[in-house]
Amino acid sequence: MDLPSDIDHYDRTRRASGRPPLNSMPSVDDDLSSGLDPEEFSARIFGTAAPRTGGGLELAPFRGVRFVPEVAGDLASVTMPPYDLIDEAAALRLLAEGGHNIIRLNLPRAAGETYAEAGRRLRRWLERGALTVDPEPALYVYEAARGAAVLQRGLIGGLGLRAESDGVVLPHENVFPGPVRDRLALMAAANANLEPIFLVYEGGGDAAGVVDDAAAGTPLMEFDADDGLTHRLWRVTDPALHARVDADLRGKQALIADGHHRYATYRALQARRHAAGDGPGPWDAGLALLVDSTRYPPHLGAIHRVLPGLRPDVALDKARQVFRVSAFPDEEAALGALARAEGPAFLLGGGDSLHLLTGPDPDALRDAMPSGHSARWSALDTAVLDHLLIGGVWGVPENENTVEVVHDDPSAAVARARRSGGTAVILNPLRVEDVLAIAGGGERVPRKSTSFGPKPRTGLVLRLLDPDAPRRP
Repeated sequence: MDLPSDIDHYDRTRRASGRPPLNSMPSVDDDLSSGLDPEEFSARIFGTAAPRTGGGLELAPFRGVRFVPEVAGDLASVTMPPYDLIDEAAALRLLAEGGHNIIRLNLPRAAGETYAEAGRRLRRWLERGALTVDPEPALYVYEAARGAAVLQRGLIGGLGLRAESDGVVLPHENVFPGPVRDRLALMAAANANLEPIFLVYEGGGDAAGVVDDAAAGTPLMEFDADDGLTHRLWRVTDPALHARVDADLRGKQALIADGHHRYATYRALQARRHAAGDGPGPWDAGLALLVDSTRYPPHLGAIHRVLPGLRPDVALDKARQVFRVSAFPDEEAALGALARAEGPAFLLGGGDSLHLLTGPDPDALRDAMPSGHSARWSALDTAVLDHLLIGGVWGVPENENTVEVVHDDPSAAVARARRSGGTAVILNPLRVEDVLAIAGGGERVPRKSTSFGPKPRTGLVLRLLDPDAPRRP
């Protein structure tokens, strides 16, 4: 498997402490990491140097699990955005919308419940008819639209898990052990994939025709959500259409647009089940939305940073050592100047005014950037931010606690920084062509560099790893 030394290390330490080894199916709270940094951990869990398997891009039909509106309630009130976009305020609002919101399965701690309780709740909802398992395997066509404009349309299925060395499923970001461990605990407790990850591929072939033909019919479900979008789902059950999709995808590559930690979790669960002697099974795939970027190009937004422990005045004084600084009292003008800036540029907020950083000192930039990366990678704003500012003149160790992220919304990032007394860093979005080129060259952009969208709605369709098992509450 792709995680042998990590599993072996933990087997030894667990035996010494009197606990069962990982290959005997440990409890869901076991640590996945043995002190690896994100780069080492990512290389191991993604299978960067693993033997090639020769498998191609695969999206398999499955028996989807869907909410039954007559029992669970309106679909807009039981679904939600992806879990990593939900802050405390959003969680409280979702919990207030009804007893069947998917947050009670996907983020049960927001309701004060454990992952084991979430797993039991999933089975209880199945038993009581709030959720239903479709009777036959299907691929699902998902669409997000704003009015008459279709923003995204793609196929949901079971993505065949591939080592990165196969060059089939390409990650473009490193992952941290903590979030993978968290999602693995939930996935094991629920024995299900509760939300799809999001991938893009350059298609234009027969699969795209299958998708558009399905979307010409009456949707299985359709609703307007509070994100301002209309979400629709169709079901494709014809094995002949599945075969057409399979044949078209076989020689393609897909880029993980959103869901790196969940894809890593899929592979961790697969390794764990194989190490336990379970052999091939539903854990060899993971729930995913695959979008043809030639038909429906994704939106690529920025992910802004908030450093709650770094005072704005301190951040600004240290940034002056390596950047030119321009002050802006008005947010709209500051954002406009950021968008027009050439080369690495950042907007600092959190204090009374905003400050634009441009023109980094060439000598300081060269000294700060790590060796072994391409020129394209070294020119990324997020790489410059991480190494020249955050880890350089600011001296802030980057982890989930010291550096928070806000997707797309610069005003929200500045507001969060002001509440904490910290510093917001507003960025321009990366270019899609840079992300594709870097991933295709075997590199990864710095963590949390990209915000692809629209992201698939959580709760439209779930995937059980034991769809034929008895449903007990």
